[in-house]
Amino acid sequence: MDGLIGMSKNAKVYSYLRFSDAKQSAGSSADRQSQYAERWARERGLVLDQALSLRDEGLSAYHQRHIKQGALGVFLRAIDEGKIAPGSFLVVEGLDRLSRTAPLSAQAQLAQVVNAGITVVTASDGKEYSREGLTANPMDLIYSLLVMIRAHEESDTKSKRVRAAIRRQCDGWQAGTFRGVIRNGKDPQWVRLVDGAWEFVPERLEAVRLAIRLFLDGHGAAKIIDRLNDAGLAVSARTAASNLYKLLRLPALVGAKTLNVGDSEYRLEGYYPRVLTDEAFTDLQVALTQRGRRKGKGEIPGIITGLRVSYCGYCGSAMVGQNLTSRRRDDRGKVLDGHRRIACCSDQAGRRCPVKGGSTSVAPIERALLTYCADQINLNALLDRTAQDGPARQHVATARAKEAECERKLQRLTDVLLQDDEAPPPTLLRQIRNIEAELVSVRGTLSAAEGELSMLSRKTPAAAQAWAELVEAVKSQDYDARLKARQLVADTFSRIVVYRRGIHLDSDESGKVLDLVIIPHGGAARVLRVNRKSGEWIAGEDVSLDQPLD
Repeated sequence: MDGLIGMSKNAKVYSYLRFSDAKQSAGSSADRQSQYAERWARERGLVLDQALSLRDEGLSAYHQRHIKQGALGVFLRAIDEGKIAPGSFLVVEGLDRLSRTAPLSAQAQLAQVVNAGITVVTASDGKEYSREGLTANPMDLIYSLLVMIRAHEESDTKSKRVRAAIRRQCDGWQAGTFRGVIRNGKDPQWVRLVDGAWEFVPERLEAVRLAIRLFLDGHGAAKIIDRLNDAGLAVSARTAASNLYKLLRLPALVGAKTLNVGDSEYRLEGYYPRVLTDEAFTDLQVALTQRGRRKGKGEIPGIITGLRVSYCGYCGSAMVGQNLTSRRRDDRGKVLDGHRRIACCSDQAGRRCPVKGGSTSVAPIERALLTYCADQINLNALLDRTAQDGPARQHVATARAKEAECERKLQRLTDVLLQDDEAPPPTLLRQIRNIEAELVSVRGTLSAAEGELSMLSRKTPAAAQAWAELVEAVKSQDYDARLKARQLVADTFSRIVVYRRGIHLDSDESGKVLDLVIIPHGGAARVLRVNRKSGEWIAGEDVSLDQPLD
């Protein structure tokens, strides 16, 4: 009864229940723990605080998840912040419910509680651990340490057995000798286990496929979630925009389960039913690396701005879109062409453009580009498959050369390390760590380059029909059509140079026309002369970028 001595009037009794397996909450364990806390408080004339009594279901005390993400962590922070009155009581079934981590860490957690003037009561043996009691009887401290040592060893042994069993299952899966369920790691929420086999959850599968299609069309995560909500669909129980891009990277989309077991990483091919082919998944990953430049923004997404492809021909600064949506609109509620601008941002770049009047209507540029590419002859002249593949192949070759160089350096340093029996100097270890980090980065670059080359090798140039179908819809400011046009521009052009008053400023046509130099990925540059009012392209001719245009 030491814990009752000096109890403050604000003291309360709190109950903490933890189950390493959430299924235990439905059995006798939960009832046993909660009933003991209620009885203990009642026998002492105290009231169990139901508002802050704590439950951690399915959270491991061995891995400290109940501290990192559970109710006990909240309770410990409340102690630190002085929100738990000294003289209060925390009732648990046993000390092993508080912690199964390494004994020194476990005892530090117990000390944190009792040093705050809170008594820990263990239901299994009726013992009470308080600051006063442990001071008067140090053997209780030793006893608590022995209990924690035993709890940690039990959990450690169990954890090793479980890891060994899971390793055997994973090795068996990869060898083709095991095809059962591996109960480790998280499974995607678009599948469910039925009679020992995975099958799709139809409405979740529909949501995943719609999310992928919308992303490839250029929608951002927030817009995709809005569209899913409008359709009454969700990719998981709690779908958040911040998690959507993680979902699109999951190997489970191609049927693979990935998990870490100790220091081993496993990828189990064919574990789940496929959502995507390998080729479609590769294309999706390449698109994810480009999402910052592919995603459309605002009420009227730009089809040539925000992609890092449009530049001012006079000063080389980037061109940006300016939609004056607050200005007067036409009788259909659409923004007038003159209020949709493309502007040279030289002032933001710290220099002045030599040609005054830094903006012009973007509408004629969009029309000219779409109608030009809607002609298959023009499009074929622009696109050259061999030239398109060339830069991508060079990127792969460069990355592979860097990978081989890093591996050679690492091998040389490792050989030096193995030849010397003495402790390696810190500089050598630092070099090895730096090269290992560089190798990880280079392999990431190589993977992205190989993905891009794979996509290009399969991809056929956009048919003129795809452009033609978008002309009128883009003109009418249809949101989805503009996103599709934006993707066509991103996939087709590496650079669009805008001369908003024409290349030749002393020409009689200066001010009546604008010139575009359009440069496809790996193809030949071409100049389009465009009527500033109608958007009709007047002439298109090949140019050499080795010589000045004027």
